[in-house]
Amino acid sequence: MASISFIGGGNMARALIGGLIARGMPPHDIAVADPVSAQTESLERDYGIRIATSNEAAVTAGNVVILAVKPQHMRTVVSEIRGAVAAARPLLVSVAAGIRTADIRRWCGAGRIVRAMPNRPALQGCGVTALYAADDVASEDREQVELILRAVGEALWLDEEAKMDVVTAVSGSGPAYFFLLIEMLEQTGMALGLSAQVSRKLAVETAYGAGCMAHATSDSPATLREQVTSKGGTTEAALRHVEAHHVRDIFAAAVTAAARRSGELAQEFGAI
Repeated sequence: MASISFIGGGNMARALIGGLIARGMPPHDIAVADPVSAQTESLERDYGIRIATSNEAAVTAGNVVILAVKPQHMRTVVSEIRGAVAAARPLLVSVAAGIRTADIRRWCGAGRIVRAMPNRPALQGCGVTALYAADDVASEDREQVELILRAVGEALWLDEEAKMDVVTAVSGSGPAYFFLLIEMLEQTGMALGLSAQVSRKLAVETAYGAGCMAHATSDSPATLREQVTSKGGTTEAALRHVEAHHVRDIFAAAVTAAARRSGELAQEFGAI
């Protein structure tokens, strides 16, 4: 595997570094640059990776450069490394929500750019990442990026970059939706008389078990739901209430709002 540099040493960089090293990548083949020294020092201490003294040094240190910075910082960071990118010609991988490859190319002049949208469960090695690259990105570059992202879970390719906004809404933001459901189950259990400890345990383990079942079978979520919904039973009573209050419509509107916001990020931080 090629040497890898990270610009940005936050949670996603940490997840990827941990996953790559667990899969056998030598720590000295990984470098990280971050303006917060505590971030890089912690990664160096925990994983033995190298600290790059600047973003430009990070570009020079890696054949693959992962841009793990927030959308609002992307233009500044990428513009600053334009010269280093032109000289070193690394493969760039962006994990910033909403920022399109055309904008990154315009800011730094690079042609080899892959856009990635991982999600928070990557921290536990069970994330999922959607990838997009323009047709001019070589197959070996695509394979390299897919190998890197598979260190923290599943990875799949999109045929259109516009679909990345939907991915951001479904899987990028998705863990928060499930956390909200767990939170609501826990709070309702407590309101109905369970202790905080018991209610939390039941909510968390039920979510985990349901996810495992969905992951392990080819049955659709609708089929799984039907299998645990006995006619005239408690589950049916709950789901009938949910349907009567149009929760499906509310949730669809919420996910649509997230997708719309991803597109807005592209306009707000990209098209400038």
